Amino acid sequence: MYQFPDPDAHSRLFELLSEKSFFTGDFTLASGKKSNYYIDCRLTTLDPAGACLVGAAVRQTIQSGCQQHDTTVSAIGGLTLGADPIALATSMASHAANDDPALKPFVVRKEPKGHGKGKQIEGGFKAGDRVVAIDDVITSGGSTLQAIDVIEKEGGEVAFVVVLVDRQEGGRENIEKSGYPVLSLFTRDQLLAAE
Repeated sequence: MYQFPDPDAHSRLFELLSEKSFFTGDFTLASGKKSNYYIDCRLTTLDPAGACLVGAAVRQTIQSGCQQHDTTVSAIGGLTLGADPIALATSMASHAANDDPALKPFVVRKEPKGHGKGKQIEGGFKAGDRVVAIDDVITSGGSTLQAIDVIEKEGGEVAFVVVLVDRQEGGRENIEKSGYPVLSLFTRDQLLAAE
């Protein structure tokens, strides 16, 4: 049974992520590169227990990041699809914890909507918001930087980045070189060591 708040959310999320989302073998990545492991965070972020743990652990990480960087944030989101369940779960955890105000989730589309208002960001976001950009996995950091570019074009300010898993393949460095601190809950090395 899930209890909120969950002081063990981080360690319990690591166990679930290791069990449900981390695979070893021969894989071809989206980039075309070969890898001897694969991380499918959606098997955890779209799991009922996983979503609760993700929300609690990411909220805790955001609170730590705000203290570390002496800032506040009002919303969280990133490029669809990996960031979407993380943003929603974290905002629900924020609401359940009676944060005032609760973090607002938003979704960054890959392309502007072709009808209606033609928006590229959906949900709880408005120009002037100071936000956390989130992603499930970073490899090169390209999708995170793409989301940040859209957020800034729409008038948002990115305080820092939170990612569930850093594959340790240069993505963190690429994002930080662009001026955005990165907080990762877990790394490839931690997951490999747990195998």
